[in-house]
Amino acid sequence: MIDEPNRRAHYREPRQARSAETLARVLGAAEEIASSAGLEEMTIAGVAKRAGVSVGSIYRRFEGKEQLVAALTERMLERREEYVAEQLSAADSSLSGVIDAYAYALLQSFADGDNLFPELLRARGTSALGRGARTITEIHRLLLEAAAPYAHQVRRSDPAAALDTVARAILGACFHNSLRPDPVTGEVARIRYADELGDMALAYLLAPDRPRAVQA
Repeated sequence: MIDEPNRRAHYREPRQARSAETLARVLGAAEEIASSAGLEEMTIAGVAKRAGVSVGSIYRRFEGKEQLVAALTERMLERREEYVAEQLSAADSSLSGVIDAYAYALLQSFADGDNLFPELLRARGTSALGRGARTITEIHRLLLEAAAPYAHQVRRSDPAAALDTVARAILGACFHNSLRPDPVTGEVARIRYADELGDMALAYLLAPDRPRAVQA
């Protein structure tokens, strides 16, 4: 992960197990409300009621709704990083296994929270986009690390650059899918789409460079 200098804490970190459990309930309740009703309808009072805690206990952790939204964004981004790492660790020991696991993991992670994730990034502006960029960098690194043992199978003239292109292309396709009005949904459809993305990526990686016309 890339450290962000002078990064302000999103909330007061829990020091006890019970406090951590309460924080998890609060963030879970906030995510449920925001996912079903939208961020505008999410209030501190509503979150407290859903989580079964007092309003005061939330304000002891967060200065206000903005910090709560920041913590929720952080939670969702960390969850995406962890999920992609888990899926790549469990991938078949082959180039195709790594690429397929990466494509499926990204589709699945963006499906988690569907429309909420883009809304969180829009609501928090440049600070959230910066944190989102850190997650993209980490996810990108995870693929390159997992694919490194199989780089010798890549037939492009620059295997590292080719894997970099694949990482960007699959990530872009999955993010675009999450923003579409008609995204691929459901387990069967996501597996099919992930397979298609993997097939395209492998076709590119296993094909030699095309001859290019020499520029005058």
